[in-house]
Amino acid sequence: MWLFDGHTASKEARLHGNARLTLWGRQELVRWVEAGTPPATVARQMNVSRDTVYKWWRRAQADRGGQWWLDRSSRPHRSPTRTRRKLERKILSLRRNKKLGPDRIAGRLELPASTVHAVLARNGVSRLAWMDRPTGRVVRRYEHERPGDLVHVDIKKLGQIPPGGGWRATGRTTESRSAARRRKVGYCFVHSALDDHSRLAYSEIHDDETAITAAGFWRRARDFFEAHGITVRAVLTDNGGSFRSREWLQEVVAGGTTPRFTRPYRPQTNGKVERFNRTLLEEWAYVRTYRSEAERRRRLDSWLHLYNHHRCHTALGGHPPITRVDNLSGTYS
Repeated sequence: MWLFDGHTASKEARLHGNARLTLWGRQELVRWVEAGTPPATVARQMNVSRDTVYKWWRRAQADRGGQWWLDRSSRPHRSPTRTRRKLERKILSLRRNKKLGPDRIAGRLELPASTVHAVLARNGVSRLAWMDRPTGRVVRRYEHERPGDLVHVDIKKLGQIPPGGGWRATGRTTESRSAARRRKVGYCFVHSALDDHSRLAYSEIHDDETAITAAGFWRRARDFFEAHGITVRAVLTDNGGSFRSREWLQEVVAGGTTPRFTRPYRPQTNGKVERFNRTLLEEWAYVRTYRSEAERRRRLDSWLHLYNHHRCHTALGGHPPITRVDNLSGTYS
């Protein structure tokens, strides 16, 4: 007789989310029927329909030597209305070479946009953000298993706000533009570190991006992560001069961390912190009209707290980063 061993269950042995019977229950159902119990009684005892009883009994009879109790794929054997492969290749070619969206591709090929989107989704290119623009190749996504396995670091150059506010506060006029040029308010540099697994972020604003400044930032960033129970094992940066400097490398190695670098001219390799920079600009730097640079800088710490502890992150299932870094009972040690 059949026996399902739960300890040796393979990936294929997982139950369907809406299954009423366990794998063992399906085998027990067939045992009762073969022992002479009426199907109606079995259905009542196991709280399923008689159709379910007959379905599993027939599968057992048809596949005596196999694992008939496992769920079968719901995919149809044939899909006669599926888009022809030749047409799919045209859709994918326009996506890869022209970077067009479903609506524009549909207009060129005289197809419904829903059909084009289905083809793109089926081939894993339904979002342009997943595609490397120059080559048209799908960018490989990854996520390290534990906090601290990899921390992304980057520096964002940001124009400072002149006293009284910039053009968002005063409007775009010839007089305001000439006055801004005379004032020469300059730039500030936002140094950011982002944990790959949890997306926990730490940022500071400095007046330069020199090697000494970057090394000092990393020292404090490392302390920030350690305060949250995270030991940084590797740090990924671009190939900027400050990150290739002796000061930076000495500071990184002194903390027991391995320095890594992105491929030249491939910023998407450090895409997580690049995406964080965009969020930083949209939700902190340009979210309101500031009257001074000092006012904007004062709001950075409160925004970072919101980002780390309260803001829903789509890559984390709608949870904030802090939910992935609480090191309870040495979870990540």
